[in-house]
Amino acid sequence: MTPQLQQAIRLLQLSRLELQEFIQQELKENPLLEEVEEAGEPVPSKENPSQEISWEEYVERFWGEPYPTARVIRDEEVRWEDFLTRPSTLTDYLLWQLRMADLSPKEMMIGEEIIGNIDEDGYLRATVKEIAEEVDAQVPEVEKVLRLIQSFDPPGVGARDLRECLLIQLRQLPESSPLPRILLEEHFEQLKKRDYSALAKALGIPLEDVLKAVEVITGLEPKPGRPFGPEPPRIIIPDVFIYKREGEFEVVLNEDHLPHLRINPHYQKMLQQGGTGVPVDYLKEKMRSAQWLIKSLQQRQDTLYRVTKSIVKFQWEFLEKGIDYLRPLVLRDVAEDVGLHESTVSRVTTNKYAFTPQGLFELKFFFSGKIGEGPDEVSVRRVKKLIKEIISQEDPRKPYSDQKLSQILRVRYNIKVARRTVAKYREGLGIPSSSERRKGW
Repeated sequence: MTPQLQQAIRLLQLSRLELQEFIQQELKENPLLEEVEEAGEPVPSKENPSQEISWEEYVERFWGEPYPTARVIRDEEVRWEDFLTRPSTLTDYLLWQLRMADLSPKEMMIGEEIIGNIDEDGYLRATVKEIAEEVDAQVPEVEKVLRLIQSFDPPGVGARDLRECLLIQLRQLPESSPLPRILLEEHFEQLKKRDYSALAKALGIPLEDVLKAVEVITGLEPKPGRPFGPEPPRIIIPDVFIYKREGEFEVVLNEDHLPHLRINPHYQKMLQQGGTGVPVDYLKEKMRSAQWLIKSLQQRQDTLYRVTKSIVKFQWEFLEKGIDYLRPLVLRDVAEDVGLHESTVSRVTTNKYAFTPQGLFELKFFFSGKIGEGPDEVSVRRVKKLIKEIISQEDPRKPYSDQKLSQILRVRYNIKVARRTVAKYREGLGIPSSSERRKGW
């Protein structure tokens, strides 16, 4: 995987603030990039985004806007106190992805136990055997669920050591050369010693090939949980606005405070004219870097727009009527709708927020597992809301048991939920058991 591709994938994951900081850093380091105050001529949106684009022609313009955008948030449009939020933890994020998976109740229990033993750096700190004993499962059953969790975002999570962490990340990326994997699998100890000449000699390949493979490996993340470190509550600025206009929901990207970039015309002219004393090789390298960055930023925004449009298509009833109408939706549904990989949808919906007629939500909020099948299926969030409402209306002297809650959901709402599942949802809501609620009364 090239450093440019690594950069494109990393850009998808960045939050709004992180993206602003990244762009500012690039502006400092690359003299061929410059920020412009106003967007230049819009670049027409192509019917097929995968078609080849002449980036040499493209970067001569400003960073265009082939999708609806807004560059100013007016105070009268929003209440800023609504945007105060606390970022989710690594555990929260992994549990969310787990619940998006099509798992049996037992596999779900195994997955929750595995995630409960993943530390803040993203490493599994219990053995497969220990987890199997804890949940009364067979080792192969635990290994199967662990492999699933190791495919989750962030790449490398759930590994048991550094070597496995890096190999997991390599497996999730397009492989241009098998050498990085070979170095990690067969020569990890030598790799740690950084004796690259000895490695090249042992493998019978040029030193340059080893150094290229090492560059790929060092571009991987040794601590996958790093982005989820503890942070205080912060103000969230929406990445996307969802409005209803003339009976239709519209998606508008918030470009406010996101710099528009172009190639610096002075250096571009210098590169074209050449001449004595002009560092042509340096300028060519920085030109390629600038072109790729502009392309990657455009691709990020295009992906965010397409994914949000798809979410709106699936969840329009929620946007219209509220939480009772949030439908079950998994990553695969949106991925298939927009022609992207599930991992791409996962990355672009993490730490991205939409301001909607129903309030401010992280995009991953719109994904929810389901209860039931066919026309009877409802979202897990809908079930949790009903459980909370039913308990709030109970007689405090005779609180409902989990079995009784299951019966009420079936009789009153035609929702079939097992007692054990009700108990799990109730605990997730922070609601004590019926005996504890009775004591509290």
